[in-house]
Amino acid sequence: MTEYQLKDREKAILRFVIHQFILTANPVGSRNVSKKYDLGLSPASIRNVMADLEEMGLLDHPHTSAGRVPTDKGYRVYVDSLMDPPVIDISAKKIVDENLTLQNETEELLKITSAILSDLTNQLALVTYPRFEQAELEKIQLVKLTSKRILVVVSVKSGLIKTITLEVDAEVKEEQLSSIQQILNERLCGLKFSEIRATFQERVKDISSEKYRPIIRVFLDSVDKIFTDTKSVDKTFIAGTKKMLTHPEFFDHEKFQSVIELVENKDIIIHVLDKNKEEAKSDLAISIGQENKDEKLSDYSMISKEYKIGDLTGTLGIMGPKRMDYSKIIAAVVYIAEQLTEELTKQR
Repeated sequence: MTEYQLKDREKAILRFVIHQFILTANPVGSRNVSKKYDLGLSPASIRNVMADLEEMGLLDHPHTSAGRVPTDKGYRVYVDSLMDPPVIDISAKKIVDENLTLQNETEELLKITSAILSDLTNQLALVTYPRFEQAELEKIQLVKLTSKRILVVVSVKSGLIKTITLEVDAEVKEEQLSSIQQILNERLCGLKFSEIRATFQERVKDISSEKYRPIIRVFLDSVDKIFTDTKSVDKTFIAGTKKMLTHPEFFDHEKFQSVIELVENKDIIIHVLDKNKEEAKSDLAISIGQENKDEKLSDYSMISKEYKIGDLTGTLGIMGPKRMDYSKIIAAVVYIAEQLTEELTKQR
């Protein structure tokens, strides 16, 4: 069922039913719509239209109630064409602007962003660490920690840094590290992580000197670990679990438990965020109920948007019950993503 096939009165009643359900969390009856909204239609006429909307799969009729509730399809039509335009209010803007400028460290900034987003939306908020996968290498630094341990510091052009400690089979000298560091920078700088992983062996195969071989060998053994993006999952900031549990949808113990399990196993949420982003037509992704690519998330809606730091991108968004104020939440997600991008760009 597509939006343009709906008549004006069907659009109006679907919109009002969803508005009322968002406000009350209770099934909406025709008499309620008739009293609350001036449609110029009798309760009987409204009831007939609601029955038509139910036939189209846009409303559902819980067996314990005379009222209707929106389906996933109904919410989709509402989000795509019937809700108010997303506009963030001045007080919310002020909260975002004042708090984001207080942080200088990237991780602290992402952490406070998740808290602000949760506070403004009353939902579970998530902010993923920027993805290194498509980042261009700016430089590698090798630091001697002990006679057989070295610290590899990988800097990308966005200004972010990744570090990893490697164990070498032979004793390492400062002059060896200095020479290898220079060689690696000459051959790898400007390449993406994926390119480095694919071509590293070819790029260092001519380094045959005995004194360099132990260090090159450990790099060959560890290239996937050094140049793989693991931080974005490990450093995903989640805020607002308690807020989400205050919604009526989660008063049931089983649903309450499912939220806790999702938060503890956040890679499920991140995987679905990534899938939604891939399928979205823009960098704003909205998935409702069964549109989410995991059965565990079929009772939730997710709204997410990319933010940028140089050539890297991360994702911020919310997860909550399908019964949410979509317009208000979309406005908050979009504005905070834009301000986060701006703040991270300033700090580079």
